[in-house]
Amino acid sequence: MSVLVASIAIALALAILAYGVFLSFRILNFPDITADGSFPLGAAVAATLIDHGSVAGVTVGPWTATAVATCAGAAAGLCTGIVHAYLRVNVLLSGILTMTALYSVNLMVMGRSNIGLYGKSTIFTPWERAVESWAGGGIVPIMGRPVPAGDVAAALLGAALATAIGVALWLFLRTQVGAAMRATGDNPRMLRALGTSTSFTLMVGMGCSNALIALSGAVFGQLQGFADAQMGIGIIVLGLASVIIGQTLVGAGAGIGLLIAGAVMGTVLFRLLVAIALRMGLDPNNLKLITAAVVLAALVLPGLASRAGSRLRWGAAR
Repeated sequence: MSVLVASIAIALALAILAYGVFLSFRILNFPDITADGSFPLGAAVAATLIDHGSVAGVTVGPWTATAVATCAGAAAGLCTGIVHAYLRVNVLLSGILTMTALYSVNLMVMGRSNIGLYGKSTIFTPWERAVESWAGGGIVPIMGRPVPAGDVAAALLGAALATAIGVALWLFLRTQVGAAMRATGDNPRMLRALGTSTSFTLMVGMGCSNALIALSGAVFGQLQGFADAQMGIGIIVLGLASVIIGQTLVGAGAGIGLLIAGAVMGTVLFRLLVAIALRMGLDPNNLKLITAAVVLAALVLPGLASRAGSRLRWGAAR
């Protein structure tokens, strides 16, 4: 039970990452690789501010540090949007360039390769104290099994954040700016014919996408208790896996609200599968390979099933 709750807590922190990937890949139709740099950027900025405790004599709390990290991610996304939209650099290459530059930026922000947050107050600390006060100790019994209060608090705060951000994203995509972003991904020529700048909407979308990804990195870093310059390697594949699995669960033709909820379901399901695989003895070194295989299967299998069904119907018709 402890492993289950901890896995759900991690999944809910990474669900915010899935929102960002959903926004860039599914809404804007922009294969953005910046996530591998903006995710650790969020963790690096939040961890550095929390570790220092103040900047220029101004006290910086965990939530302020998390907000600054989110803004840093938005700036990274804007850089990618500018490089592509105004400097006319290839879609993939613009993300790769920003991601590569962010590796050095993260090292400069932290001043070293990693920062530990042991003994520091994070956004999870008040929730952990509240759960401990309610349970009367550091252990919470769930279905007769002892679960650390920290894991329960992380799952509760993660659920609150994932729900609030998911609702906000759904409402945003129903606004005029959100509709323009959806049109930018679906039919940019029509949008330009109507006199709307696709470059502007692309930059707004990329800023929002990477802001969410950096927010996820900030939350994840505080949950894990450290920030590391290497923690973003391959994170885009994890986000893609969550979005694709979620889309498979709710159906490709589902509405925006269901697709957003599917991203959360896909993240939770994926993390649970990873936890089960590790408990069964999977070598952690093979985790990235398994993740890539899951993404490939989620991309290919629906098409194969559709073609197989078409062939069966055609054969029955004959």
